[in-house]
Amino acid sequence: MALAGSPRAKKVIFLSLLQGILERLDSGEVVIGDGSFLITLEKRGYVKAGLWTSEAVVEHPNAVHQLHMEFLRAGSNVMQTFTFSASEDKMESQWEAVNTAACDLAREVANKGDALVAGGICQTSLYKHHKDEARIKKLFRLQLEVFARKNVDFLIAEYFEHAEEAVWAVEVLKEARKPVAATMCIGPEGDMHGVTPGECAVKLVKAGASIIGVNCRFGPWTSLKTMRLMKEGLWAAGLKAHLMVQPLGFHMPDCGKGGFVDLPEYPFALEPRVATRWDIQKYAREAYNLGVRYIGGCCGFEPYHIRAIAEELAPERGFLPPSSDKHGSWGSGLNTHTKPWIRAR
Repeated sequence: MALAGSPRAKKVIFLSLLQGILERLDSGEVVIGDGSFLITLEKRGYVKAGLWTSEAVVEHPNAVHQLHMEFLRAGSNVMQTFTFSASEDKMESQWEAVNTAACDLAREVANKGDALVAGGICQTSLYKHHKDEARIKKLFRLQLEVFARKNVDFLIAEYFEHAEEAVWAVEVLKEARKPVAATMCIGPEGDMHGVTPGECAVKLVKAGASIIGVNCRFGPWTSLKTMRLMKEGLWAAGLKAHLMVQPLGFHMPDCGKGGFVDLPEYPFALEPRVATRWDIQKYAREAYNLGVRYIGGCCGFEPYHIRAIAEELAPERGFLPPSSDKHGSWGSGLNTHTKPWIRAR
């Protein structure tokens, strides 16, 4: 299998660079998302737990740039702006500087490889208390103005636990006339108002999302169950959309409807639940077999997890990511170990 720097891989990458997100997905290409920023940067000392805001793009841009680079080398095709909770209601006067810096960092890294830049927004702090559609849409629109000015390639509305607010986000993002993806942080039971995954999918597509799915809150296997329900809902409604999944990098079979935030281990004692690279290869294959073509991760998804996706789906993509140069697939690197009993594994 060719590495990303080989002539064959360079040709594949060059052709991809001429295409936007929908052109890639329409052609059947596997798009690999990025992974964990909040949880990873909190562990590295750049994000404060509890607030979970993204001022690190201004305070510690090199740390954010480095993480983007690690995901790019691991095989990510999308550099999502680190703008989680970067709306005016959560960051006040900092919001514009944070969104601007996040776009610049994502673009700088994306330009170093086969990657698109996605401007991301998430649920607001207002919806649970006020449900003021006009006020909430204004918050989304402020971030969108920065994304439009920075000419991101497409837009993502992510981490929504209420279908209604997610629909409002999609409606605003569509104003930029760029492709819109929408993912909800729900499990098989649906959103917090009891809207089923299938109904959520239908609402998002009718609102204008071209790519729909789930992210965060739940582990790979639960998220794939939810994706299956979303896919069935679209089919029953006679609708089509590209499918996207970006779960946690943790095993969460015991989560309730609220996902991992309800567990006593959240957020500081999740390490015993970390998925192995082999788990993620199996997840990537199952997602692909389900028909999902935008496959990535969220909290807990480290660069080596993204590399596992890229390696598992290398036959379909036609090449391996750059970081596979230092990694033998399925542990084959152990063949060079000095201990014979380790080589025998």
